[in-house]
Amino acid sequence: MGGTRTSGTQVIRGGGGRGGLGSVLSGIAVAIGFVLFLGGFVWGALTYQPYTVPTDSMVPTVRPGDRVLAQRIDGDRVRRGDVVVFTDSVWSDSPMVKRVVAVGGDTVKCCGAGGRLTVNGKELDEPYLDDSHVTPLDPTTVPVPGGASDTTFEVKVPQGNLFLLGDHRAASLDSRAHLQESGQGTVARSAVSARVDALAWPSMSMVERPRAYAALPGGISEPGPLRLQLAAVVAGAALVVVGAAYGPVTRVLGRGRRRERGDGR
Repeated sequence: MGGTRTSGTQVIRGGGGRGGLGSVLSGIAVAIGFVLFLGGFVWGALTYQPYTVPTDSMVPTVRPGDRVLAQRIDGDRVRRGDVVVFTDSVWSDSPMVKRVVAVGGDTVKCCGAGGRLTVNGKELDEPYLDDSHVTPLDPTTVPVPGGASDTTFEVKVPQGNLFLLGDHRAASLDSRAHLQESGQGTVARSAVSARVDALAWPSMSMVERPRAYAALPGGISEPGPLRLQLAAVVAGAALVVVGAAYGPVTRVLGRGRRRERGDGR
């Protein structure tokens, strides 16, 4: 009977002591982890759309075949320097990716001193450019080595519109190719469906907002919530793993302690 009472005492201590509290906490950790993990994925799916870049017009920022994550936004939220996904029937029936260099009310011109792009008379430093020159869009124009464009232009952007250029200026069919059309190559803000926030494949990296546009009215856009969503997914996965591992780990440790005491049970 004495052995039976001792065994009963051990069971009671195991159920109401640290083991019981640990099991409750591990269950809570797993539940919170699932919420964070699934919530991060759902939030990301609602906020971002994947897009595969088909051409080399945005090299070196994104390359042909790159998979990018574009935040779903209204065109009214677009700022200068943003890389956007848009569809304009005059340009193409398929979505295209270009960089916004000027917005409604701006006067955009090329080229200023040293072959730089100017917006409202301010020369822009564009470190994202691929300054190699292939074939000029205008065969009568001589390329300026390291210049912002192989063609010269000056456009007053209509209100509600955007002037869009590729980062690989020598190989990009962009607003410069539509200068003679209505709007002088500009695209309505309503044509924009998303803003590129990050490269997802073959490497993972954020698309930086160019500081060159920060001093202009309206400044530059803020990054989307991608980093926060990724943090939620990673933290959720970690909590699930740690919480789920609690039971097996404590059982293994318990067996180890019994062996050390010489207890065969």
